[in-house]
Amino acid sequence: MTEENTEFDFQKALKGIQEGKPFTGKDGVLTSLIKNLAEAALEGELDSHLGQEISTNRRNGKSKKTIKSLNGNFELKTPRDHDSTFAPQMVKKHQTTLSDEIEQKIIALYGLGMSYNDMASHLQEIYGLEISNSTPSAVTGKIIHTVKEWQARPLENMYPIVWLDAIHYKIRENGKVTSKAVYTILGVNIQGHKEVLGLYISENEGANFWIQVLTDISNRGVKDILIACVDGLKGFPEAIETILPETEVQLCVVHQIRNSLRYVDSKNQKEFMVDLKRVYKAVNKDLAEAELDNLENKWTIPVQNWSLTISQ
Repeated sequence: MTEENTEFDFQKALKGIQEGKPFTGKDGVLTSLIKNLAEAALEGELDSHLGQEISTNRRNGKSKKTIKSLNGNFELKTPRDHDSTFAPQMVKKHQTTLSDEIEQKIIALYGLGMSYNDMASHLQEIYGLEISNSTPSAVTGKIIHTVKEWQARPLENMYPIVWLDAIHYKIRENGKVTSKAVYTILGVNIQGHKEVLGLYISENEGANFWIQVLTDISNRGVKDILIACVDGLKGFPEAIETILPETEVQLCVVHQIRNSLRYVDSKNQKEFMVDLKRVYKAVNKDLAEAELDNLENKWTIPVQNWSLTISQ
C-alpha cells in the first residue's frame, strides 16, 4: 500500500465523519482506517523480512481473509512471499479476529454474569460483530486455565508477615443468590512486596477449611511464616499451629480494638479510642510501650477499689 492510497483513505474517513457516519460498528469509519493501517503494517513487515534475507525470495501476491473487530468486520489483504518464510506479527496467519479487544469485552461481560448467548447478542447489537456462541466459551475457558495455573504456582519458602481472612460475598448461583466465603491470604515477602498467595471459595468460614488452605500453601512451598495476622475465629490459631507450628499468631488491629471495646462502657468508648489509637499508631516500639502504660494506668480499675466496694 502506498502513502498516497493511505492518505486518500484518511480523507475519505474524514468526509464520512463530516457526513455523520458512526465511528464504530459495522459501518463505522474506523473500520476502513484499521484495515488500511493493518495492511500498511503488514507490507512494512514483509519489506523488512525480504531485506533481511540473502536469497532470491520475493513477493508473491496477497491472500484475503475476513477480520472480525469491535469496530466492524473487514477484508484484509495479507502480502505473501515466494518461499513462504514470512510470518506476519500484526495479524498472524490463521488469525481472524483482533482478539485482544474482543476478549477484553467478553471477559468484562462474563464478569457481569451474562450468558454466552447474551454476550453474542450484545456484541452484535452494539458493535455489529457476529460471533458464534462458542467464542465466549473459548475465551472464558482460557481465563479459567490461567486462573488454575495461578492458583497452583509455587510460593516462596518463607514470608515474614501473612494476613489471613475471609471475605463474604453474595453471588448468583443456579438462579439463586447465596453467600460465599472467599478465603484470602495476603503476604509480605522478604523483599518487602505484598503478594496474594491464594484465594479459596467455601460455603462459610471455619477453622477446618483453613487447615485445607494452609495445607495447600505448604504443599506449594511455604515452610515458615513469622507472624500470621488473623481474626478472632475460634480454632484458627490451632489450625495454623497444626501446619506451621513455629508461626506466631497475632490478632489484627481491627479485631483487637473490637475486643478491647467489649470491656469499656459505651459512654467512655470514644475517649478510650483516642488513648488506644496513641498505642497502635506510635512511631516506634518504645513510644508504643509508654502509651500502653499510660492507657493501663488510666483505664485499669484498682483492685483495692473493688474490695472497698464489695465490703460496703
